Amino acid sequence: QVQLVESGGDSVQAGGALRLSCAASGYTYNLYSMAWFRQAPGKEREGVAAINTYGYTEYADSVKGRFTVAKDNAKNTLYLQMSSLKPEDTAMYYCAADWIAGNLISPRGYRYWGQGTQVTVSS
Repeated sequence: QVQLVESGGDSVQAGGALRLSCAASGYTYNLYSMAWFRQAPGKEREGVAAINTYGYTEYADSVKGRFTVAKDNAKNTLYLQMSSLKPEDTAMYYCAADWIAGNLISPRGYRYWGQGTQVTVSS
């Protein structure tokens, strides 16, 4: 059974930084693409960043240059390093994994999701 557990969410001031982690288990880790999504109250879930099995990455335009996605295959862990945080980054952040052909930051292709970790950025 695939399990994804996020951690690292917190409340920070605008301009600050956070690193989110997603610990994966229950499957062969390096066979799946992995991604970060976020959802703010009243808004649809949106893709933030993703990385495939070859290390190719995709980012939402709103986070390019501020967020970096990476994975540690030895630890079966996905990371999202976030810097220059803005109040509009406030959301619940989710980790997802699956075999993806196509758009890595579209939520439609992902079957496996974590429970989320809250990020709140105050001005």
